Amino acid sequence: MGEVFVLVHGAYHGGWCWRRVATLLRGAGHEVFTPTLTGLGERAHLLSGDVGLGTVVQDVVAVLETEELTDVVLVGHSFGALAVLGAADRVPERIRRLVLLDGLVVDAGQTGFDGLPAEVVAQREADAQRRGGGIAIPPPPASAFGVLDADDAAWVERRLTPHPLRSYREPLAVDKPLGNGLPVAYLYCANPPYTAIASGHEIVRREGWTWHELATGHDAMISAPELVAGELTR
Repeated sequence: MGEVFVLVHGAYHGGWCWRRVATLLRGAGHEVFTPTLTGLGERAHLLSGDVGLGTVVQDVVAVLETEELTDVVLVGHSFGALAVLGAADRVPERIRRLVLLDGLVVDAGQTGFDGLPAEVVAQREADAQRRGGGIAIPPPPASAFGVLDADDAAWVERRLTPHPLRSYREPLAVDKPLGNGLPVAYLYCANPPYTAIASGHEIVRREGWTWHELATGHDAMISAPELVAGELTR
């Protein structure tokens, strides 16, 4: 009997980025959902200054509820880890375990920006004001995510969209302890490391979550889909 996977993308991306991993998982008999968060990917036309962290948490909760999913393996990549942790606070009864793929992790009441170095925050804020209409952060090149293959990089750069600024400014509103008592695995992409999210690794260690290293870059679902699919099903 296959498992049910809900794969949540990170900043600037969309459900499209999971295409290769989803194909592998479905081929192995699993059920896979790859929702796109509000204002991104094919939902970029919904971008507004009102799209906050609460919005994207609700996006994930809504998929679990409207598809009537239970026993879910809920996966969050990069910024998507915050949406996943928020959903775990709301509907833990629908989730079997959490997997954070090179995830951005902050404590309750902190913002996504609190989990990034000050110079990165300043750059993103400035870019949002200068090139994002004050509501969105323009995407960086694919190389920033460790995507080095030329064809892959071209595909990623065609698809990346500006990311809602408010979702990084709004605090993670959770009532229960982080992870809400569910099993949590953290997949650390080590080659090359995405150093901007390193502060969250201390939280992962403090919480005693499982830690695995992957010898690939930040966008592992694109650069090493077989590796990611293998880790998700192990």
